[in-house]
Amino acid sequence: MCTYNGCAHINEQLRSLAGQTHDNWQLVASDDGSTDDTVSRLIKFASQKGRDRVELRYGPRTRGISSAVVEPREHAARNYLSLVTDRTISGDYFAYCDQDDSWAADKLERALAWLSTVPDHVPALYGSRTRIVRETGEPYGLSPLFAKSPHFRNALVQSLAGGNTMVFNSAGRDLLAAAGNLRVASHDWWTYLLVTGGGGLVHYDRVPSINYRQHNQNLVGANQDLNAMLRRLELVMGGAWARWMDLNLMALRCSAHLLTPENRHLLEELMHRRSGSWAARLGILTRLGLFRQTSRGQLALGLAVVAGRL
Repeated sequence: MCTYNGCAHINEQLRSLAGQTHDNWQLVASDDGSTDDTVSRLIKFASQKGRDRVELRYGPRTRGISSAVVEPREHAARNYLSLVTDRTISGDYFAYCDQDDSWAADKLERALAWLSTVPDHVPALYGSRTRIVRETGEPYGLSPLFAKSPHFRNALVQSLAGGNTMVFNSAGRDLLAAAGNLRVASHDWWTYLLVTGGGGLVHYDRVPSINYRQHNQNLVGANQDLNAMLRRLELVMGGAWARWMDLNLMALRCSAHLLTPENRHLLEELMHRRSGSWAARLGILTRLGLFRQTSRGQLALGLAVVAGRL
């Protein structure tokens, strides 16, 4: 779990961890310089559950860097990657946990039921749909249902599931640790990229595993209504998406030795085509076959390719 000024909702999340049907877990929380009561609430939870179950750390503290250089979502990514790349944290399985959501009681149990079917040496990632709730906790919808199979060709332009739903095995964690704490657009997107790029397996659970709380401090919203979709289209056409792609592709190039030969070739083709002519860029869709999970997402991808905003 990575935290920053999350005291408004963190107690509810901690209660949902304590209520998991799979009870064999350990929480490692990294706080990135909170100025509210977040840390004291984590300390109280540790005293209740035991210091062997809950460990508090202090994050990379990158928030003093100008927002013109590092976006808020990148602060969270650096904090999460500081944990997942730290090999002193051991376990058979690992999960990202946001401070302001709440988990379904069987979230870990459902994830491990699938992950345990994958051979230990194969990187494997579980993610799921989410139940969208208002700041008060009142449900008002579900995240989009994705039907296309997980693939590196999808991961290059989209994260399949929110990090708050992700659980992965030690082989998947080994990929992340081998790559190191690189600068990426987001930790969840990066995890999907590395697992698929490294030839691993991904399972998307259509059953929601968490309540995803929407509020003014969300780093990434649910993309559930028309206004949210319009805001995301603005990110595409305004160049933010292209900047995120730059970060991810640069990190993938640094980690190319972790990718399969086929995916290394796909990466190089994409990097060549996205800076090429209109016809070369169009090949991103036609020849490389990159895709997003929904028809509206695919339309946004097409617009980005044509406009040179990918």
